[in-house]
Amino acid sequence: MKALNIIALVLLIVGGINWLLVGLFQFDLVATIFGGEEAILSQIIYVIVGICAIYALRFIPKVKSESVS
Repeated sequence: MKALNIIALVLLIVGGINWLLVGLFQFDLVATIFGGEEAILSQIIYVIVGICAIYALRFIPKVKSESVS
């Protein structure tokens, strides 16, 4: 389970950096690497990052309880 948590975190960081680049420079790193926004591989990466974001919702109670202590 720890490995899955780390993978989800890394993919969320990659997604966050990609959105930072899109917001600041209109540069989509994922699309550039994997053949454009419409490329199936890019779409797969976007979906995987989105699934990781949903999975990461499970961390909210843990982070919330750590900040209270």
